[in-house]
Amino acid sequence: MNADRELGIVNAVAEALNSSRDVRQALERTLSLVADLLGLRTGWVWLLDQQTGRFYAAAEREMPPYLQERVRMAGRRRCWCIDDFRDGALTPTNIDVIECSRLEPAFRSKSAALAAGLRYHASIPLYFQDKPLGIMNVTGPEWRKLTGDELRLLSTIAYQVGMAIERARLAEDAMGLARAEERARLAREIHDTLAQGLTAIALNIEGAMHRLQTHPDEARERLQRALAMARENLEDARRSVLDLRGPAQLEGKPLAEALAGLARAFTSDTGVPAAVESVHLDGLSPRIESELFRIAQEALTNVRTHAHAHRVQIVLRRRGAALSLSVRDDGQGFSLKASTHSGDGHGLIGMRERARLLGGRLEIRSTPGHGTRVTARVPLESA
Repeated sequence: MNADRELGIVNAVAEALNSSRDVRQALERTLSLVADLLGLRTGWVWLLDQQTGRFYAAAEREMPPYLQERVRMAGRRRCWCIDDFRDGALTPTNIDVIECSRLEPAFRSKSAALAAGLRYHASIPLYFQDKPLGIMNVTGPEWRKLTGDELRLLSTIAYQVGMAIERARLAEDAMGLARAEERARLAREIHDTLAQGLTAIALNIEGAMHRLQTHPDEARERLQRALAMARENLEDARRSVLDLRGPAQLEGKPLAEALAGLARAFTSDTGVPAAVESVHLDGLSPRIESELFRIAQEALTNVRTHAHAHRVQIVLRRRGAALSLSVRDDGQGFSLKASTHSGDGHGLIGMRERARLLGGRLEIRSTPGHGTRVTARVPLESA
């Protein structure tokens, strides 16, 4: 086999493996190329399930009737090529022809016609580095001994297929992780919109209840505020569930301006002064603005619910290549250790995860009687 033909085959296999995101389609195309290379017509690929350790049929080409019965391919009958593969006796450097244990009974039971004359196959082990992935088998009725050039080329193709399979599996794992993180993010969004909103609404209704008899005008004002919050948070929750956009308070506003509005709303609801010190930064992504805003929102919810503070300060600063957001109060503080062990955490787990998703970290400093400071530091590159 000349070098140009070998290169052409290798390139064709590479194109087949990279032309489709579907592993089965890519493997079936590769089977066709390998079968054509050897002048054969039939082939199948076994892949090793990494979780169960069992083999499964991942692709096939022109299977004989005897092997089209799934019980013969998926049954528990001993398979010599799989046994050799598990034992380490079948490697990319010793590809050879072996008798097919799944076809062999056809000749003993006078069902050779169903085997379409097939009896032997070349088994091509598939690895990624030292990780076993599966086996590619190709066969034909007119079998012959493989030449040294063919064996070497099959070894090269095996490496290509192994890399493609591992790449596809890594991509699938990454997609699974992304889906899990997205579910967690949506859960946090729902928690932030519903839990924070309901807390504020409940406080306003509770205040109204205490003023119904003595200060009906104040009670009415608080009930109207609770109604407005309920409508706003319902809309925000819908946006979170549908994952259409960030918090409603951020729409069309830079983060610094949205934080100022958040502080004004907090002071209006609680009577606790909230000062904001911030820098205006252009070019922040919606993601970083949304996550930092949610961290500030959760921190203020903690102040509102737990701190009994007299003053709050929100600071947004740029420090070198990082962005720093801190929320500090002069309230009663708490024990970080006790809060974590209680399983509550005052929403700290969600805030930490938001900072982590931006490539940053969250720091909490608090001691009973001396207030609390929550600081998120994230790299500007994440913007």
